[in-house]
Parts: sequence; structure tokens; C-alpha cells
Amino acid sequence: MSDQFCLQEVIDSFRLSLSDTKEVSLDHYVEGWRGLVKLLNSLGSVFGFISKDAVNKIDILVSLRGGPGGAHYVSLQSMVQYELQSELVDQKQRGGHPESGCRTLLRLHRALRWLQLFLEGLRVSGEDGSPPALCSQAYHQSLAQHHPWLIRTAAGVAFRMLPSRASFLQLMNAGPPEQAVLVLGEALPLLGEVYSITEELYAQHNLLNLP
Repeated sequence: MSDQFCLQEVIDSFRLSLSDTKEVSLDHYVEGWRGLVKLLNSLGSVFGFISKDAVNKIDILVSLRGGPGGAHYVSLQSMVQYELQSELVDQKQRGGHPESGCRTLLRLHRALRWLQLFLEGLRVSGEDGSPPALCSQAYHQSLAQHHPWLIRTAAGVAFRMLPSRASFLQLMNAGPPEQAVLVLGEALPLLGEVYSITEELYAQHNLLNLP
């Protein structure tokens, strides 16, 4: 894969992450996020505060997957089961196991919601859609509640520097704008399904508010 963002690569990775029984493969989930990091990086250094955090979380998951307990990190479901049974998830404070897979993936899960909402807004907004406004709205519906004031302020500055809708659709690397909109229409239900499966599993085990 090149360093250039390609929406189709993200679609392929997240599609492969879903098994017939709706288990989520961590390897393909991580690959999908590698693609989304390319999108963040293509927007310039102002998005570094989110991009760097995503890369850090990806590295933790890759390390867990390649470590001695890697067999337990084949899927999202097996990871949650293993870490809960092994008491590797601290549900009360940061101390103990701050780099548990469950806690790490939760951060990516929240960011995935932000990108899903933003790209959906971009898809349906039409030619007059404003990426800065759409991105800000999506952020306040998702990530903002989990960020301190300093990060929220930096995010607001970054969003104001986003390109026009037409330029943004070109970044999708999916053909002309109208084609990019069609490809987004294919991608977003897929991202939504992965998000919903994760959300339901985390809610079931009371993991949505891990510190």
C-alpha cells in the first residue's frame, strides 16, 4: 500500500474484518485504521493530534496481537472475553492496565464514530456542504465529550482549515466527486456495522466508559 489515502482500501479492510458470524477480525480492523490514518495525514499537520493518537493505539494492538497472548487477540470478541476473564481491564482507574486491548480499541472506536458521522455529512450535504462545519458537528456528537478543553480547542482550529467539499472528495482517491460520493455510500454502512457491533459488545460488558 502507498502512503496515499484510498477509500477503496479502507472499504476492503473493514469488509474483510467482518466474518459470517459478525466477529470482527482485529488484523483487518487495524488495516482499516491504517487507511484512515492516511486520510488524517492527508489533511495536514493540524490533524496530527488525532493521527498520532490513532497510530499509538494501532501499535499497541499490533504488539498485543504479536505477543505471547496473541492467539486471544484474533477478534474483537475473543479479545474482550480474554481480557475480562484474565482481569486485564481496569474499569475504575487508569492505573493497572492502561494499555489493555479493550481500552486501546475503545479510543479508535470513538474516533471511528467521528469519521463515520463526518463522511456521512460530506456525502449527503451536496455541493454547498461545508467540511469545517460538518467536521465540527460530527466531532461534538462523538469525540468532544472525551477530550479535555485544550484538545477541543485545537480541534476547532484544525476543522477551520479543512478544504472545500470538492477538494475533500478528491482526497478520497475514488474518481471524480460524483463517483467518490457513490463509493462513500458503499463505505459508510460498512463502517457503521463495525461500529455498531463494537458498541453493542462494549455496552454488554460495561466497557464504554473505560478511563
